[in-house]
Amino acid sequence: MDDRDQLQRQLDLAQRRLDDTRADLRSLAQQNERLNQTLQQARDSLVSLRAELDQLASPPSAFGLVVSSFGELADVSTAGRLLRCRVVPEVDPDALVVGTRVLLNEASMVIGVAEPEAAGETVRLREVFADGFLLAATASGEDVVLRAGAGLDTVQLDAGQTLLVDRRANLALAHVPRTDVTELTLEEIPDVTFADIGGLATQLEALRDAVELPFRHRELFGEFRLRPPKGVLLYGPPGCGKTMIAKAVANAAGSHFLNIKGPELLDKYVGETERQIRQIFRRAREHAADGRPVIVFFDEMDSLFRTRGSGVSSDVESTIVPQLLSEIDGVESLANVIVIGATNREDLIDPAILRPGRLDVKITLPRPDATAAADILRRYLPDDLPLNHPQGSSGLIDLIVARLYARTDRNQFIEVTYASGAKEILHVADFVSGAMLASVVARAKQAAIKEIIAGGQRGVSAAHALAACEAEITENEDLPNTTNPDDWARISGRKGERIVFLRTLTSPRAITSDAAGN
Repeated sequence: MDDRDQLQRQLDLAQRRLDDTRADLRSLAQQNERLNQTLQQARDSLVSLRAELDQLASPPSAFGLVVSSFGELADVSTAGRLLRCRVVPEVDPDALVVGTRVLLNEASMVIGVAEPEAAGETVRLREVFADGFLLAATASGEDVVLRAGAGLDTVQLDAGQTLLVDRRANLALAHVPRTDVTELTLEEIPDVTFADIGGLATQLEALRDAVELPFRHRELFGEFRLRPPKGVLLYGPPGCGKTMIAKAVANAAGSHFLNIKGPELLDKYVGETERQIRQIFRRAREHAADGRPVIVFFDEMDSLFRTRGSGVSSDVESTIVPQLLSEIDGVESLANVIVIGATNREDLIDPAILRPGRLDVKITLPRPDATAAADILRRYLPDDLPLNHPQGSSGLIDLIVARLYARTDRNQFIEVTYASGAKEILHVADFVSGAMLASVVARAKQAAIKEIIAGGQRGVSAAHALAACEAEITENEDLPNTTNPDDWARISGRKGERIVFLRTLTSPRAITSDAAGN
């Protein structure tokens, strides 16, 4: 019995030892697994660090532009050099077209394709050759011959367009869209009608006879073999309705209206202004092809087409004026196209433009007299406006006209002395324009609105109108400060007489011999 118990105790002890050994084995296995995971993470980290180190230690890649490709070889322009480079197998040779931007390794091998560069130097296209080469002009006026990149459709290119280029590679890469002539033109049918223009009934009739009549009655003009006028010149002091009339003509004819901003057409590069004039008339002919009339309106015409050889400007008109004449009289027909010019100084325009057969009709738009001023004011002070006057709009109009056109001591503006010794006093009425009348009414309306906001009576009153007249006259008191005697001679109606002395209401002021034009 004792032996059996002893044996049982030994078996239990052995069993416990076996269980302990199994537990130790499981613990060691788990520990070994953790060690394996740690070693794997360390290995991955070392691999990542080695790859990062390799990248940091690798030399930079150079950029280049493909000039031509031959499968495993490509001619690449980089840093001003033309290299024949090998292409690694990983790069698709079909992707290497002319103008493609590529990456080169330290051995000058093509190792990849890069995104195209969106910035760079621009040039003006002059001519497209049949073999795909382009003739262009740089900003300095230098002519360069360029190869067209694969992404550039030479068929759609026109002379004068802007191209993005790489001068070192002699490649034209892309067309840069620019408004060009579009920014100088307003292609629309204006909403101004002849009913919006007052005080110019005689001038409007002459203009409609010259412009609207030939378009509306083509068959009669053909029957009588009468050629419609090619152009009209509107001239007169500023603010007298020249631009409004041109827009009303375009509206009445239902035509395209190309409003050319004269000063903005000037360009510092030789030949650019002439090119833009060609583009303007080219566009006019395209619009006129559908049978609708086209109005080409040159505002401030004297800024572009001055008398050649006058020495007044930089003599750019020696080429600009002939360009306009060639467009008007050229081989290409100007059917359904009429040129309207507006200027404050018709005496500065080249006589060749003003002769019959070019700008056939010349219409002067004078400063409005009292009757014309009343007609203009009716457009701005209709009876349906909020008015605070016992006689309505007619009473306010009479009040404004009387204040501005009274030739009294109160309205004296300046005394001018001519070279002949004759003297003349100019009054406020000698400076009134349609724009000035519109400004007076606008001031009166604004004063009426402010009074309503302040809790006062509603409507434009006599006090508002008189205060507006006073404010407008005060703002124009600087007019006598001009030193250009020609302007004063034109205002006073005495062309040809030189003004030698000006005396304002406040202090006399003599004009020196230089200021007088001697």
